[in-house]
Amino acid sequence: MNRSDAETLWDVARVLARDAAKVSRAPTSRDLPPLLFFTDPARTPRPWETAGRLPAGTAVVFRPFGQAEARDTALRLREVTAAVGVQLLIGLDADLAEAVGADGLHLPERALDQARTLSEAYPDWLITGAAHAGSALDAPHLHARVLSPVFAAGGASSATPPLGLAAFQALAAAAACPVYALGGIDAKTARDLIGSGACGLAGVSAIQAAFSA
Repeated sequence: MNRSDAETLWDVARVLARDAAKVSRAPTSRDLPPLLFFTDPARTPRPWETAGRLPAGTAVVFRPFGQAEARDTALRLREVTAAVGVQLLIGLDADLAEAVGADGLHLPERALDQARTLSEAYPDWLITGAAHAGSALDAPHLHARVLSPVFAAGGASSATPPLGLAAFQALAAAAACPVYALGGIDAKTARDLIGSGACGLAGVSAIQAAFSA
């Protein structure tokens, strides 16, 4: 584990969560995890290894992307996360989330119209949704939005111009629900988000690297 980077990410994430809770215009009865680890088939091929090293109180967002082994991976993640006090959210697939006893669901932007039905069907679930530049952040029936890319990012967001800190801050301030920062988040850029209005950090490669063996 890269202890320095891991401690930085976790410390900054908790500062963001604390500060956002103080000024929230959209209080929620849910305790939001300060740090979200997003899986990716190419960049996080063994996500359970990272999940098992995350601090208690964080969350894993498993995005199956139609993988044949999705159920097996989800079950493995559920076993690991339950053992270390980490929440598990499943990307889009409510049936899979229910089958493995997940703590909630993460919806891509194209599926946000399902939020109301899902929140009524699964009132105990934590439900988050994706948002991108120009997205409306009035998110009824969601506990939080994940806004990206804040900084230059890899993966599917590599070709998307980053929002930048000022634009992220303006969008977070106008949002009707708590907003996570995703995209280009690492131990260095995370510090720049203090005071931005973000409720926490989300990431893929940087979290895996920081919490690796």
